[in-house]
Amino acid sequence: MDARLPWHQRLAVRFHLLYCVWCRRYAAQIQFLSKAAKGLATESDVSAPKLSEETKAQMQKRLEEALKNPPPPSL
Repeated sequence: MDARLPWHQRLAVRFHLLYCVWCRRYAAQIQFLSKAAKGLATESDVSAPKLSEETKAQMQKRLEEALKNPPPPSL
């Protein structure tokens, strides 16, 4: 799915998919997810909100503080 296979490998995969229901299902799921992800990427690129520099700095500070002071283990 990511790259074009040589003809003999494509043929082997197709023969395998003829009798392997689990791989057919997996291939269908991967194709569905790939199409869905492509659709999300184009939609989110247009209207993606951006964080201000101040908000980014606050988040960074809170993360650094959390890493310095981890919570006690729960029992």
